[in-house]
Amino acid sequence: MYDVRPLISADSNRFMDKFRNFIRSRHYSFKTEKTYCYWVLSFIRFHKLKHPITMGNNEIEAFLEYQSVSRNVSSNTQKTALNALIFMYREFMKIDISGLKFQYATRPRQLPTVFTHAEAQSVINELAGKPKLCAQLMYGSGLRISETTRLRIKDIDFSSNCIFARETKGNKSRRTLLPKALITALTIQVKSTLLLHEQDLTNGFGSVFLPDALARKYPSAEFEAKWQYLFPAYALSVDPRTDITRRHHISEQSVQRRIKQAICKLQIMKKASCHTFRHSFATRLLEAGTDLRNIQELLGHSDISTTQIYLHVVGLHERGIISPMDS
Repeated sequence: MYDVRPLISADSNRFMDKFRNFIRSRHYSFKTEKTYCYWVLSFIRFHKLKHPITMGNNEIEAFLEYQSVSRNVSSNTQKTALNALIFMYREFMKIDISGLKFQYATRPRQLPTVFTHAEAQSVINELAGKPKLCAQLMYGSGLRISETTRLRIKDIDFSSNCIFARETKGNKSRRTLLPKALITALTIQVKSTLLLHEQDLTNGFGSVFLPDALARKYPSAEFEAKWQYLFPAYALSVDPRTDITRRHHISEQSVQRRIKQAICKLQIMKKASCHTFRHSFATRLLEAGTDLRNIQELLGHSDISTTQIYLHVVGLHERGIISPMDS
C-alpha cells in the first residue's frame, strides 16, 4: 500500500488544501506534512471550527495548555504542536506570533527502551527473509524503519563499507556504518532485486518512483537498476500519484508486524518495537566508548542533546558503580 500524498488541485480554495500545497512547496517530507496538518486541524476543531485568521495568541495558548494540563502530553509533543502552529501563522499566513504565555508540559522525557545484545540477536533469529535483513540493518547501522524500507540499491556502498540514508527525517542525508557481517546477505539481496527488476522489465514494467523532480530531469532513471528499492514489494501496484503500475518498496507495517510477533513469541517484557533496534545500536556504540559526536552523526540527530539521552541508558554497572551490598 502506498503511503503517499493525496493529489490536491492547485486551484483549490480550501484552507487546508492551500496549507498542504504550501508545505509541499517547501519540499517537506510527507510525515512532516501529516504531522503539521494533524495539529492545525486539532487546533481548528478545538476552537469550534473557527478560521485561524480570526484567532491569535489567546487561542494558541489555550490549545497548548489543554495539551499539557488535560491531555498530559510530553514536552516534545507539545513542542511539535507549537512548531506546527507557528509554521502555519508565520510562514504560511505571514502573521507574526510572539510573546506566547502558556504552561509548558512537565511530563518527564522517557528513557528509550533498549535490547541487550542477546535479546536483539534472539529477535533477529526469529525472523526470515526481508524482515530479518531489515532488523539487522536497524540494529547494525542505526537506521529508522522508514529509512530501511526506502533504501535503494545505489545507497549500499560496498567499496567504502557504508550506507547512505537519503530519504530521512527532515530530508537530511547521512552516511552510516555497513556491518561487515551483513555484506554477504546484502549482496544476495541486491542480486535478488536485480533479477526481479529484469523480470519486471521483460513484462513491460520496471519503473520506480523517483523523489522530487528527478523523474523529469532524468526520464530514463526510473528504469535503471541502481534506483530500484533494495527491498521491493512482493507485488506490483498502481501508483496513485501517476496511475503507473510499478513496484514500490515493502511496507513498514509488514516489517513492524513480524518484529512485534517475534518479540511476543520470545516473551521479552519490554515496550519494544522496530525503533528499539536503533536505540540499541546507539547504546552498544556508547558502551564501546564511541564518541558522542560520532554517534550523533551516525544517527542523524541535529541536536547533540537528543543523542545525550543515551548517556542515561547505559547501565550504572557499566560505569564502574557498585552497590554497597555487592562491595
